[in-house]
Amino acid sequence: MSETPQPADLIVFGGTGDLSMRKLLPALYHSDRDGRLSPETRVIAMSRGGLDDADFRGKVDAEVRGSVPVDDLGTWQRFLGRLHHVTVDISGQDPTGWARLAGMLGGHEHRDRVFYLASPPMTFGPFCREAHRAGLVTPASRVVLEKPLGRDLASALRINDEVGAIFDERQIYRIDHYLGKETVQNLLVLRFANAFLEPIWNSLWIDHVQITVAETVGTPGRRGYYDHAGALRDMVQNHLLQLLCLVAMEPPSRNDRESIRDEKVKVLQSLRAVTGGEVDRFTVRGQYTAGESGGVAVPGYLDEPDNTAPTEDSHRVETFAAIRAEVKNWRWAGVPFYLRTGKRMPYRCSEIVVQFKDVPHSIFPGSTPNRLVLRLQPSEGIQLNIMAKEPGAGEVALKPVPLGLSFAETFTGRVPEAYERLLMDVLTGNPTLFMRRDEVEAAWRWIDPILDEWESRGTVPEPYPAGSAGPAAAHELVGRSGRVWHEEGLA
Repeated sequence: MSETPQPADLIVFGGTGDLSMRKLLPALYHSDRDGRLSPETRVIAMSRGGLDDADFRGKVDAEVRGSVPVDDLGTWQRFLGRLHHVTVDISGQDPTGWARLAGMLGGHEHRDRVFYLASPPMTFGPFCREAHRAGLVTPASRVVLEKPLGRDLASALRINDEVGAIFDERQIYRIDHYLGKETVQNLLVLRFANAFLEPIWNSLWIDHVQITVAETVGTPGRRGYYDHAGALRDMVQNHLLQLLCLVAMEPPSRNDRESIRDEKVKVLQSLRAVTGGEVDRFTVRGQYTAGESGGVAVPGYLDEPDNTAPTEDSHRVETFAAIRAEVKNWRWAGVPFYLRTGKRMPYRCSEIVVQFKDVPHSIFPGSTPNRLVLRLQPSEGIQLNIMAKEPGAGEVALKPVPLGLSFAETFTGRVPEAYERLLMDVLTGNPTLFMRRDEVEAAWRWIDPILDEWESRGTVPEPYPAGSAGPAAAHELVGRSGRVWHEEGLA
């Protein structure tokens, strides 16, 4: 497959929204600057904004230009020239926008045509139906679905059915931007391109795995979304479970578009169900209260500025979630996977920690088990902690020493953002890093019993002060087995 895409039309529904302005358009500009876009490729934004092409280009120039390194004004102007805008109504009441879009796309049916739905999941089905009704869906079309794909298994099935009625599964790209991060890609390379890890990548040598996605930000202005999502739906069902799959999957037979996804689905299907009374033992939910972030006083979730008045849902939604998961197969039997995510944590950090068991018999006092840390953000890299002797005469003194790979130091060029990689994969027709229907539905099947148990009780999450490492119950979750959370990134 060619590294440089053929001419394409990328149609972004929600093209004037936050995701488009912060992530998609900067990623496309970088791809253009690096020569990865065909000269004929167009980016067509769709929204209800009533903008013409000039208005949209002016908006992008004002809002995006300051966030990307525009060192060549000619390249920036070339990028702006790719941009177009169509005002559209997906309810079907006003077909003029669809007719205008059809006129723009007419005569270019031979091009790859990508519909990127940067919009709420409730719009996915209606958009696909209207695009089909307008005659815009061709055999060369693809559609990209942003998360969250529903809020439970039933809604995910409905969305998949609605989109699947218009597009074949091979045309549907369900995106999780964590899969485009360099460290995630390097996890696959580390595991399957190096011989030294595979013999010990199992329950005989690994004690447990921790996956943490911690954020310092709160939810000002986002309560309408977060009250109906919460940390479990927003982060665990997609981001954290995807990372778990990459850690736990078996070696695929090939590095192709389906083999990796096949192995990830097997992991999700092997997750031990957490149901009934086990939900209390193996899960924790919390909600941040007033505290400090970066030395500055911040409000609690219920008092965040720019939000509407708290509702009953506001009191019961979790901004922190932790789960003890188990993969029930030969490789991982007995190895707990601890998943943790939260808002208003003391440090922004996304990492995977693989904690190895201690040596069978230590002849040195003070030795500690090896640990592999894969940091996804803020500074991507891989670190392996090994034991070494401290210099000096006399009694042997041991010290954990990190062997590290920093992408910023090792690879001096700019590290592309995750969306750059994923957008280029869409444009070249490579679905490897995107979720298949059975994968999404398997994740919801595991999450749904936990959500049902939490919601049926009507209890409120455990409070934790903003700027802390989460509620006390989260530390008890790992502490019951004599383990502790890896807090170096959260100190």
